[in-house]
Amino acid sequence: MSVPPRPNNRKTLIKLALFSALMFGFGYALVPLYSVFCSVTGLNRVGSNDAPLNTQVDLSRVVDVEFDSNVHDMPWKFRPLQAHMLVHPGAVSQAMFEVVNKKNEAVTGQAIPSYGPREAALYFHKISCFCFSKQTVAAGQTRRMPVVFVVDPSLPKDINTITLSYTFFAVEGNTRAEADKPSSRS
Repeated sequence: MSVPPRPNNRKTLIKLALFSALMFGFGYALVPLYSVFCSVTGLNRVGSNDAPLNTQVDLSRVVDVEFDSNVHDMPWKFRPLQAHMLVHPGAVSQAMFEVVNKKNEAVTGQAIPSYGPREAALYFHKISCFCFSKQTVAAGQTRRMPVVFVVDPSLPKDINTITLSYTFFAVEGNTRAEADKPSSRS
């Protein structure tokens, strides 16, 4: 019986060291190769002035969003800072409202939205809104409040104008004076 020849450990060690050095060099060369690849293909342009394109924005269409404001039995002056704005469906937009408390004490209110036409409510998505929570406004304070929204691109084509109306109603607030009132429970 013949014994198979034993592999040369020195040759194997040299091959492994050479392979490791080549892999390290390849990994080191990937950074400049990636830059060359990106410049050739136009991918991942760092520092370019081109903003990313939001493909969900319908640039072929403009919707006029009108703003309305009301207060119900409150000592507040409440108004939109713009009467209307033109928006592309799918684009994130922001409108500002201003409230002034004309009373000599803090007043808390809650804004309730309504939409015209009524079916527009299904396509008007608020991302951030002062109407999501109670608003306590200090005596004589003026506050600006944003509403961030998106008009859904699937808004029916026959709706070209949406009216967003807010009505503020007085509610019990979370003020210190209210917390100090004795409770009616025994």
